[in-house]
Amino acid sequence: MNKNNSKLSIYSALVANLLIAVTKFIAGGFTNSSSMISEGIHSLVDTTNEGLLLFGINRSKKPADQRHPFGYGKELYFWSFIVAILIFGLGGGLSIYQGILHIRHPEPIENATWNYVVLLASILFEGISLYIAAKAFNRIRGELSIWAAIIHSKDPANFLVLAEDAAAVSGLLIVLICMYINQTFNIPLLDGVASLLVGVLLVFVSFILARESRSLLMGEGIAPDTKKRIKELVEIDGSVTCVKNMLSTYQSPEEIVLMLLVDFKNDLTTDEITEAISRLRETIKKEFPLVEYIFIQPE
Repeated sequence: MNKNNSKLSIYSALVANLLIAVTKFIAGGFTNSSSMISEGIHSLVDTTNEGLLLFGINRSKKPADQRHPFGYGKELYFWSFIVAILIFGLGGGLSIYQGILHIRHPEPIENATWNYVVLLASILFEGISLYIAAKAFNRIRGELSIWAAIIHSKDPANFLVLAEDAAAVSGLLIVLICMYINQTFNIPLLDGVASLLVGVLLVFVSFILARESRSLLMGEGIAPDTKKRIKELVEIDGSVTCVKNMLSTYQSPEEIVLMLLVDFKNDLTTDEITEAISRLRETIKKEFPLVEYIFIQPE
């Protein structure tokens, strides 16, 4: 996913969630529905998350300086991890709290028509946002399954918005079903149950997102196929005997740091080795432009 597609998904989700959050809180206040309040919290947290993702993307583009010689690319991974924590703490935690509170002290929903209107409108808007995010995500995942694409993705913006929107639509459907059963059979307890289920859903999603964001923040390396190809490119050079070791890490979704321990032929002079190192850097960068920093250490 290029930067424009990624930001389009985030902006569309931000606008949708902000508008939906306001309407959910208003409807929840009028109808005394805990599940609607929980959904409002969910949308407000999602709005904050989109803002933090945009902030992280902008921060990650800052140029390198003396304190950060490799740049600020990992800012995006840091803020993605914060987003996962917010989904867990604010989204999931508060929804579970609201759910338990209203299960212990159930109250009837008043003027439920407003809730239905808001829920159906929210499903429509969240569905549009999910469609945009899924369409952008499908462009990059190719033949991979959704789960495999999330695991292999180095850009958290690719899967965070998709996961948020999918959780939002699922949560809305849960609330809608529970509210309908509540109204049909007069079971006020289900309002709290809906909040509880939404909270559990958000906690589950947050664990997945936190796991992936943590892995990126700690430093994931390049794919095995890419390592194999780089090894081939280096060893095909006439000055190289073999590649002894290869280390790599994603500094950002668009920047890779690569370190190679290379065994050069014994009869090469220092100048020839220096020329070979420059040649190898150019060869690798030509095929893999994301490899921003290349360090080659002769064995």
